[in-house]
Amino acid sequence: MKNTIGVCGGGAWGSALAFALAHEQPVEIFSRRELPSEWGTPFPITQVGIERACGHEHVVIAISVAHLRTWLSSVEIKHACCLFASKGVEEESGAFVHEIAREFMDSSRICALSGPSFAKEVRQCLPCAVEIHSSSLELAQRFCALFPPFMKTYAGDDLIGAEIAGAYKNVIAIAGGICDGLSLGNNAKAALLARGLIEMERFGGYFGAKTQTFLGLSGSGDLFLTAGSTLSRNYRVGLGLAQGKALGEILQEIGEVAEGVRTARAIHTIASKRAIYTPIVNEVVAILDGKNCEKGIYALMAR
Repeated sequence: MKNTIGVCGGGAWGSALAFALAHEQPVEIFSRRELPSEWGTPFPITQVGIERACGHEHVVIAISVAHLRTWLSSVEIKHACCLFASKGVEEESGAFVHEIAREFMDSSRICALSGPSFAKEVRQCLPCAVEIHSSSLELAQRFCALFPPFMKTYAGDDLIGAEIAGAYKNVIAIAGGICDGLSLGNNAKAALLARGLIEMERFGGYFGAKTQTFLGLSGSGDLFLTAGSTLSRNYRVGLGLAQGKALGEILQEIGEVAEGVRTARAIHTIASKRAIYTPIVNEVVAILDGKNCEKGIYALMAR
């Protein structure tokens, strides 16, 4: 029998990953909420305490970036190798996920999961492809082997590139939702996504990320998925803003974390300090702060 894997975080993404991983080995999940009665999985998933979930050799962590540092400081992860499924940048410090994690564990035990993968479709066992990046390619390959056949996994060593792509695409997705919400058409949307991909790569290149990462699943793949579907929380934020709704109202309606809101502000702060050209992020932040959506998007298209 294969070794049990731990999963921490019982939101939509964490529970979907637990479901997928349970196809290959037993899973013990820590969640602050009770698993729903309609969970209905025939696979071996057990809800356990935080210490037990973190006590396995391999642990998947799906905690929102806004709470990740506090969460890590409250647990003891002694020897586990960790796959972080969190996508975002810490707003207060501008730290990337692996930088937060490195304060609590050795960098050789850190991986990042990225790529186009809606939780709802994973729960339906629909095929998808994702990437696992780590400074240790051997560790990334070990995590790849834990996933079921319907989730094709690729191992990579561009940890910073995967994290930046996974975070940045959420901001572009907000802009994509605004574009569609204003009915600006396919031409404008294509231009927005193409320029968004260039902007992501430029920002990532500043930190040493590989261009190839942004052209693959972690970058363009996740961007095209997230920026055009109502299954995306960040896309729905953009749609709501285009409809004239207040940000607080939109987030309350969604009911789950939309990482792109905090990430937009974090990237804007980082880019301002380091003089990195990020026009789409700049306009998204201005709109989040109250700028008229139509003026913001047209200002962007006129650049």
